[in-house]
Amino acid sequence: MTTQEITLPSYDLTGKTALVTGATSGLGRRFALVLAKAGARVAITGRRVERLAELKKEIEALGGTAFPAALDVTDVASIRACLDAVEQGLGPVDILVNNAGMNVEALPAQVTPEGYDTMFDTNVRGAFFMAQAVGTRLMARKAPGRIVNIASIGAHKVLPGLTIYCMTKAAIAMMTKSLAKEWARSDININAICPGFIETELNADWFASEGGQKQIRTFPRRRLGLEEDLDGTLLLLASDHGRFITGSLFTVDDGQSI
Repeated sequence: MTTQEITLPSYDLTGKTALVTGATSGLGRRFALVLAKAGARVAITGRRVERLAELKKEIEALGGTAFPAALDVTDVASIRACLDAVEQGLGPVDILVNNAGMNVEALPAQVTPEGYDTMFDTNVRGAFFMAQAVGTRLMARKAPGRIVNIASIGAHKVLPGLTIYCMTKAAIAMMTKSLAKEWARSDININAICPGFIETELNADWFASEGGQKQIRTFPRRRLGLEEDLDGTLLLLASDHGRFITGSLFTVDDGQSI
């Protein structure tokens, strides 16, 4: 190969259909905007449908195509109905960003069975059956696909006060590796992004508080990440430039876990 034959990545997703779970706020909203900007048709899903309507307008203002669909990842029937609607509205899904998740902050001695079940139902059960539904449809079409799971540095680092959350994200990490091996010959690439602490509307109040500022001072660079700090990793894993990457966990945390 000569230097004239070297081309730089464009991360063009034109012609692809992407589905983002938990797109009503925070990272999910950002992921949807980025994928649309890269040319993908984007199914934006979540339970707060009024927010999806607002996001659809934003994506269309960028020149993109968005299809809002109600989705409760804890309900397998809702997952199937959502995928049916997306296929009718945009076409079969090529890229899944498994982002929907939640947290109930509590010390281990204070965790209730209800809180425990709620976190595992959303963060683990929901993510698995979402991946299963998209993966089986990809295999039925004999089509290549990309699944990007959103884990956390909590998958491999203790985060005080977040025991159950960390347990769920560790499960996502192993799910990522297991599914990547199981579906490797079906040309489905499955990876996970493990973000560090990133400022979103969900945590902005905490990090503005005295306790939050104290926590930030413990980070190596004494700063939070921004939502856009995940753009490059997402586009790599969602695009053809990530074809040789599967079963990998990408820590994007500004050194917070070292």
